[in-house]
Parts: sequence; structure tokens; C-alpha cells
Amino acid sequence: MDGLIRQSRDLQAFGALESNVRLYSRSFPAFFSRARGSILLTEDGRKVIDFLSGAGALNYGHNNHDIKAAIVEYLASDAVVHGLDMATPAKLEFMETFNSIILRERGMKYRFQFTGPTGANAIEAALKLSRKVTGRQNIVSFTHGYHGLSLGAVAATSNRFHRAASRVSLSDVTFMPYDGYLGPSVDTAHYLERILLDNSGGVDSPAAILLETVQGEGGINVASNEWLQSIETIAKKTGALFIIDDIQMGCGRTGEFFSFELAELSPDIIVMSKSLSGYGLPLSMLLIKEEVDVWQPGEHTSTFRGNNLALVSATAAINTYWRSGIFSQGIKRMGDIMRRRLETISFNYGNGFAVRGRGMALGFDCQIADIAETTARKAYEKGLMVERCGPADQVVKLLPALTIDSEALNQGLEIFEESLAETLKGSRNAARVTCPPRAN
Repeated sequence: MDGLIRQSRDLQAFGALESNVRLYSRSFPAFFSRARGSILLTEDGRKVIDFLSGAGALNYGHNNHDIKAAIVEYLASDAVVHGLDMATPAKLEFMETFNSIILRERGMKYRFQFTGPTGANAIEAALKLSRKVTGRQNIVSFTHGYHGLSLGAVAATSNRFHRAASRVSLSDVTFMPYDGYLGPSVDTAHYLERILLDNSGGVDSPAAILLETVQGEGGINVASNEWLQSIETIAKKTGALFIIDDIQMGCGRTGEFFSFELAELSPDIIVMSKSLSGYGLPLSMLLIKEEVDVWQPGEHTSTFRGNNLALVSATAAINTYWRSGIFSQGIKRMGDIMRRRLETISFNYGNGFAVRGRGMALGFDCQIADIAETTARKAYEKGLMVERCGPADQVVKLLPALTIDSEALNQGLEIFEESLAETLKGSRNAARVTCPPRAN
């Protein structure tokens, strides 16, 4: 009891000291003190299975020991941690390792640009570079897309809640319907092509077309390979750069290292962040084709670009998990287990539920935001951390660590099902109480 009182008091201190903008501490009200793998521990000893994974920043779990060992060794050596963009052994080893294991194995050739430490920083750099290369201003983005909350990034983000917070004009972005947005019978890629190739289409020729192959915050919406290939072709036809935002869905989340590999795309710019460092350390970068690398020295900088400690952990992650195809196969196998279980739950409970996603990025569309909210809250009370996404937060997003063991995965899915069942039972009971009797 004393521990609960102390924890409540500590959480109240956050309310007194920290800005109202805090979010996750409200959704998950506890004092988290330790974490390992897929388990978070609160100060009062409660275990919580993590299906949030740092919003996609912890693909290899909390405190991954293989990666931690490299970090500890580097720190103990007094090697350079902060070095702006100066040459260091850590940076060279990362680039050479990533180039040989990730890029060359896939027949890809890109230059590295280390940006500020967040995904939004990297998006800003990609948009700025696109406008510099083409001399154009307009960016084509898509409905339900999310690319960050700094001004340039939020201009390309569709959600009105996030856009309204900027309180300035968000211009030079044209939104087009994502794959499936207008229903399965409408080819939105064809619509985009008609608009952009028509001199009277009313849309300025774009500097870039920016998209997520699987929309995370937008509701786990998966674009088909054919649609993605069409968009890439349209970018070439219109002289626009083709940018893939792989911030949340990259680093293995969808099964392959890059989310666009199945579609055999060749983006001009790839934006990476979140799980790139492998340990939750801030690290973001652009992979840019040589012909679009038109920067002048110092034209786009950041004090914290290419943090060496994060580069060390990123190198360790690649060496540990990506030297063969075994890890990727495991992601697909675990993803199939998740999907089958979720589809069974959807079938058993009916109500128009839908399961979407690829690999180990899956969404359970509850259709109704209140059902998703109550299910997520009950899940947390039972020991499972999930968050919601979609335009009305009606989708429960499941992003377990790619390294999660079968026991924790199954236990988490059981908690999810129990929470959904209780939510639906409560909804039916409430309906019986509030609905007036039918007239004879």
C-alpha cells in the first residue's frame, strides 16, 4: 500500500512539473523503472507486456543484451560520442556495415545523410532536398499519412488534430487519396496520374511524392505492390522525386528490412529513424541516390546528427540480426501467428471488425473508437500495453518487438482477446439498460 501511495504521489508530481502535452504517461499511468525484452516493470513490481515497442523504436526489445554490450564497450573506451559530422571510426563502421549487409545484398546504392535525431528532422531534410533538386515547391502526400509534427513534416501530415496545433498556414502540399481510400473499385494511382499530367488539373508539378507503404498512425493501411509501383512510375513521369517514409515500418517491421522490398521499388530518398539505432537511441538518416545529392557543404546541418553512440548500437543490431535471412523469416512466421489469432478473434466476435497489416505491424479495426479505447484501457489494466491509431483512433495497433518469444506473444494476444470480450459485453449490457422497450 505504501508503494502505491508513493507511486500516486510521484505521478502527481509529473502533473505539476511537466507540460500538459505529455501523452503516454496519461495512457499508461505507472512509474516504469525497468525493462527487458518485451516486459516493462513498474516500481511496485507489476509486469506489463509491451506491444507498443516505443512506437516502433524498439524493434529488438528493451535493453537488448547483444546491442547493450557494444554500447557499454564503446562508452568504457572514451571514444567520441558527440562529434557533429566529423569523421569517426564509429560512423565509418556503421556506413560500411550497412552498405555491405543491407544495401549491397539488395542491389541498392545510396549515400548516407545523417540528419537531426528525430524522424521529423529527416522528413524536413528530404522535403528540402527535393525542392532544391527540382526547383519546385509542391509535395504530394496522401490521405491518412503521418510524417511528423515539425512545420514542414506536419504540412505533409493529414490528421486535422495535429495540423491545427501548428496555428500557421501549412502550404505547398497537395493531398491525394491513398490506395483503397475511395474503395476497392477506384484506382487512386490512375486518378493521381490524370491530375498531374493534365496541365489544367489544378495541381502544381510536385517536387516529390511522399508516402508510407504501410500507414502506421493512419490505421495500419497497407498499399498494394501494384499501386506502389504505379506511384513510383508517376513520380518518374512527372519529374518528381519518389520518397519512402520508412521511419516506423522499416528495420524489419513488415518482414523485410525495408518495407518496400516486396514491391521492388527504388526510391530516390529513403527516410529512416525509430528502430535504426536498435536500442531506442535517437538516430535518423536519409538514404539518397547519388544523382540527387546536390547539397552544398553545411547547407543542412544539425548539432546532434549522427550521434556516435547510436551508430555503434545500430551497427551491433545489423551484425546481430541481418547477416542472414533467418531473422526476417522469423518475423514473417511470428507475424503469421499474430494475424491468424487476430482474424480468429475478429471472426468469433463479429461486429464488422477487420485485421490489417504486414509482418509484425498489425491493426485490429474496432470500427468504433469507444470500443478501441476501452479495449486498450482494459488491456493495460490486465498487463498489456497497446496504443490506438486511425483517423478516429478506432484501430488497436499491435507492434510487439520483433524478438518477442512465443510465450509473451501468446499471453499478450490472450489479454487482448479478454479485454475485447469484456468491452463488448459491457457495451451490450449498457445497450440493454439504456434502450427503451420496443412497442408491440
